Parts: sequence; C-alpha cells; structure tokens
Amino acid sequence: MPFLISPVLNAGTLAGRPQPTLPADGGLVLRPWRAGDAPAVHEVFQDPVMHQWHARAADSVAEAGDWIREWRQAWQGEREAHWAVADAESGVLLGRVALRELRLDDGTAEVAYWTVPAARGRGVAARATTALAHWALDETGFHRLELLHAVRNEASCRVAARTGFGLEGTERRAILHPDGWHDMHLHARIGSRTSPPR
Repeated sequence: MPFLISPVLNAGTLAGRPQPTLPADGGLVLRPWRAGDAPAVHEVFQDPVMHQWHARAADSVAEAGDWIREWRQAWQGEREAHWAVADAESGVLLGRVALRELRLDDGTAEVAYWTVPAARGRGVAARATTALAHWALDETGFHRLELLHAVRNEASCRVAARTGFGLEGTERRAILHPDGWHDMHLHARIGSRTSPPR
C-alpha cells in the first residue's frame, strides 16, 4: 500500500554521517560522548536533585560507561541522539542534551537535558538547548521538537521558555518519578519550513 506523503527525514539522515560537534553560546560545545566521561556521569547521578527528576541512578562508573555506549549506539540506530555539554576551553563536562523518541518519518523528537550541580543557574541548559534546536530544526530539517518536564520542575520550565518552546498544555499524571506520578508540562518548537517535503 503506497504512502500518500513522503517522510520528513529519510532513514540515514543521522546514521549516514558522523555525529557532529556543535558550538553553543558562552563558550560551550556539544560533542559526542567519550568513554572517558563515565566517571563524571557517575558523579552527577549521585546528586539528590538528579534523583528527584530522573528514574535511573548510576551505581558504578562501569554502569555509566554502559550508558555512554548505549548513547553512542543510539546515533547509528537513529533511535536517539545524545551530546555531552562541555566547556569549550577546559573540556570540563557541564551537562547533557539529547533528542529522544526520534521519529524521522514525522520529523519529530523530544528534547531532554541535565546539568552538573556546579553548572546550574548559569544558563548552560538553555544555551545547549538553543544550539541543539537550531541544529535539529534549521540545519537538519526536523519539523517539531517537544520538551516535557514535571510541572513542579520550575527550572526546566524556565529553560523551555527561554529557548522558544511554547507551552502547549499539561499531561496529567503522565510520568512516574521516585516520589510518585507527576503532571507534565508539554512545550514544543516548530521548524521554520512551511511546506512539507516532496
């Protein structure tokens, strides 16, 4: 049965090229993850704030290394795309930004991010999200990016607002966190292309 529409993005859009390194404002860089990042990732996931908003914990550096391998393989499988957010000069890890729930046919994905404790309150998540959104929407051709966060996570709501993700509504009791079910704010940005692919 033939499709009446063409895919927004073709298979191979990501896997057909190396994962890029992306510059971001304020001396940040978004780069592919490295095996040597595992100790820093493990350290971040010992932070109680991370436990508040994430469903996973890292019990060892080896487990964090497994995550990094999964994140790198996800690019080749075009399932997800994960970047380390680092200081461009020192190389110090400041956070993570990612596209999850990739649907190339529809040109959609979900943005996710976290920052290390020392980087919070410095605009790192917003600058990284801005750079990622520009790459995904303007350079690569995604049509729509969504951003979900717990309603009680006011810091994430500020990041969404600062980066042009308009609030579209509330998904009630949508995500289970360690302390129970959370209502989630749904934000989104739409790409600037006005016509569908041919």
